[in-house]
Amino acid sequence: MWGLCAITSVITIFLVLATEFASAGPFAVSAFLFLALACREHEALKGYAFTSLIFAAVTMSLFYPEFFLAWGGYKLSGLIIPLVQIIMFGMGTSMSLNDFAAVVKSPKGVVIGVSLQFLIMPLLGFGLARLSGFEPEIAAGIILIGCSPSGLASNVMSYLAKANVPLSLTVTSVTTLIAPLVTPMLMHQLAGTFVEIDMVKMMFDIAKMILIPIGAGLVFNKLFSGKLDWLDRAMPIVSMACIALIIVVITAAGRDSLLSIGPLLILLVLIHNTMGYLLGYSCSRLLGLPERDSRTVALEVGMQNGGLASGIAKEMGKIATVGLAAAVFGPLMNVTGSILASYWHRKPVPESRAL
Repeated sequence: MWGLCAITSVITIFLVLATEFASAGPFAVSAFLFLALACREHEALKGYAFTSLIFAAVTMSLFYPEFFLAWGGYKLSGLIIPLVQIIMFGMGTSMSLNDFAAVVKSPKGVVIGVSLQFLIMPLLGFGLARLSGFEPEIAAGIILIGCSPSGLASNVMSYLAKANVPLSLTVTSVTTLIAPLVTPMLMHQLAGTFVEIDMVKMMFDIAKMILIPIGAGLVFNKLFSGKLDWLDRAMPIVSMACIALIIVVITAAGRDSLLSIGPLLILLVLIHNTMGYLLGYSCSRLLGLPERDSRTVALEVGMQNGGLASGIAKEMGKIATVGLAAAVFGPLMNVTGSILASYWHRKPVPESRAL
């Protein structure tokens, strides 16, 4: 598979350099598909297979956007909110009220994690948006992804990084549940200088996407916990498929803008993401958290809920502009998060106590 990946990659590069952009499409998509299959063959690289499939799907939507804009007259962007709600329902089914016991038993890590999540990433996003020179709506999208809560991917990465998984689950849950209040307030203060923000409407939109489906998931978990094993196994796969479809639809909708500003947007999103890890970890250590908890907070801060950010952009009616940063952030954070988690997995966690 590695050989096929290399061959199709070389052909893609040759065709692009030869300005045969349209002809490069099938080879570019195939290169990522072969890469995904190659990753599946190696235990250490299995975590990158899904990300490679995402890149394959995104590449397909860049070359053939007409297939991801509308089917039979129905605009596929209309699927984004239901897909986000499915993801949130899946999150709810994996939660229980016991998950929040950590807030009472060990509040320091939770308070620091939640505080840094809604301090570091929004301010970084604002600074990068001001420096970007992008049109206001695209710049506002960088702020939006920064003002979003952490996502489910951070929980997986915390497990791989030998971090504090219960703390990760709790921080993700708390940031998600308070997002209907905190995210609109931050967007109003920071992104309001770029685009008009209806804070009250955004609160209701986020509540619709988060509180109702998560509440339904919690009830479902309470009633059927341990009785429907097939659903427990299926929901992570369904959630990943929903995330992939959201990214593909946004990429197709914003294709022209993405092709013109893509490299710079990717660079800024990468800086946003990696600085989130660095500052999340550094601040946690300075505030006295032990190594395991600091790793957790770093991943929580650096990895955002791109699906929710996409849903907010859709409700704003600006999916092709405000939604672009979220579409780029999702695949990139999975790559960087996997690399960081793999590094920490090989590095022993020193025995230390919080100061």
